[in-house]
Amino acid sequence: MTSAELVAEIRFRAGGKGRFLIALAGPPAAGKSTLAEALVTALGKGAKAVPMDGFHYDDAVLIARGARDRKGAPDTFDVQGFLHLLRRLRRETEVAIPLFDRALEISRAGADIVGKDDRILVVEGNYLLLDEAPWREAQPLFDLTVWIDVAEDELDRRLLARWAHYGKTPEEARHWIDSNDMPNIRRVVQGSGKADLVVSG
Repeated sequence: MTSAELVAEIRFRAGGKGRFLIALAGPPAAGKSTLAEALVTALGKGAKAVPMDGFHYDDAVLIARGARDRKGAPDTFDVQGFLHLLRRLRRETEVAIPLFDRALEISRAGADIVGKDDRILVVEGNYLLLDEAPWREAQPLFDLTVWIDVAEDELDRRLLARWAHYGKTPEEARHWIDSNDMPNIRRVVQGSGKADLVVSG
């Protein structure tokens, strides 16, 4: 399925309904944020992106838990806070959402607002379809689930470019990918439930 076909499918499924939540899931570097932005632009007024990454635990919390070197793993997110947000989005007209600032490596609470005119919400994140407790509680809260499929070697190439952009040396990037990103990629690819639709990333 192409992105244009996905836009048409979303319009068809969301037509005549109230707030419509889409899960856009996939491994790290699959292009979730890029596709979410493209979908919101194509869908136009009333569409908004809601990133899961705003629920990263702060580095201070991860350091205290001995988990800083696993940042991005499923247990390094405030999952219950994220699930609470999804439930609020289903029933409340206006909801503040956190956003993750990758340049600062910090989440900013209340950094954006989902308002009454935001009807189609593209929620994007790695673990939206992960079939592990408590993440599996998220899937029933979505009206449509979409998986972005990307080959592992392409994900590796993109991650090397990403971490170079954020200042890691090639050696640092290689170590981080091998010790952290790639285990997360394999966990989410192997452990996620089936999506309603699949697109190539």
